[in-house]
Amino acid sequence: MNQEIDIQTHDNHSFREGLDELAVHYKEVLRLLGEDTDREGLLKTPMRVAKAMQVLTRGYQMDAHKVLTDALFKEDYSQMVIVKDIDFFSLCEHHMLPFYGKAHVAYIPNGYITGLSKIARVVDIYAHRLQVQERMTQQIKDCIQDTLKPLGVMVVVEAKHMCMQMRGIEKQNSITTTSDFSGAFNQAKTRQEFMNLIHNNQI
Repeated sequence: MNQEIDIQTHDNHSFREGLDELAVHYKEVLRLLGEDTDREGLLKTPMRVAKAMQVLTRGYQMDAHKVLTDALFKEDYSQMVIVKDIDFFSLCEHHMLPFYGKAHVAYIPNGYITGLSKIARVVDIYAHRLQVQERMTQQIKDCIQDTLKPLGVMVVVEAKHMCMQMRGIEKQNSITTTSDFSGAFNQAKTRQEFMNLIHNNQI
């Protein structure tokens, strides 16, 4: 399923049941933190958080491979295709705090291309799960490689992690960069071309 779920109007019984159960657990979390769950400001908080978590993890309900296969177009173009500066938000699976940043994705077609928006959607699908940046980077690369069968794929992700900013070492300005690549991008010259292009801000 690759359609986004409308949290407000979705009428699936099991979906609603899941929300209700989540809300019960979040209410208990508030109680264990020492809060008065009956005070006015918190009365609707458990359900609000449950709905927010359903949105933030909706990637589990989507098939990234299908997104690409539904938008495959035969094309002889065989030069690098880059979609850069793809904004994303995700949740770190260790502390369930956000990390956010930009993904840059390139592939070299081998007979087929896909819609440019589908590349961004693949990023969103993997970002909207409990994640670590390293695995998310690899999943994006693997999905494009397995589906489009291109001559090569490269993904670079740059992100700030709230688990480093708000707790622990409390470093607000650190940026984590991860990369993964395949095929033609195993050549240093091809990787360098990609890096040069994603850091060129002119349009």
